[in-house]
Amino acid sequence: MSAAENLKVGLKGASELVVGEEHTAPRVGSGRVHVLATPVMINVIEAAALAAIEHLLPAGYQSLGTRLDVRHFAATPVGMRVRAEVEVMGVEKRTVTFRVSVSDEKEPIGDGTHERMVVNVERFDVRVQDKVAMVRARG
Repeated sequence: MSAAENLKVGLKGASELVVGEEHTAPRVGSGRVHVLATPVMINVIEAAALAAIEHLLPAGYQSLGTRLDVRHFAATPVGMRVRAEVEVMGVEKRTVTFRVSVSDEKEPIGDGTHERMVVNVERFDVRVQDKVAMVRARG
């Protein structure tokens, strides 16, 4: 049984955010203009991807973002709602590929693709803890 066997092309997910000052470029260190920061837009995209597939994964599995190819081409001011929508375009073994679109209340503001890898949480955590031990051993 594959952990990704319930994931199919066409699955959709969405996520929304009302832009607050804490979501602006100066607050997250990605610019000086007080508009939605690109890293925050990416977070909304990832939340939409999670909404599309996480509930279909077996216990002990989750997906991790591994690739983003997005454009952020219009500014969104504080107080405006942003919505990311994703659709699964492909599932190959444990890799899930999404088409992404992001809009605010006025217009499209971003698009692109996103990939996530389905992982066994316990095995993943073992690898992470091995790295933690390596860092501590150096210290």
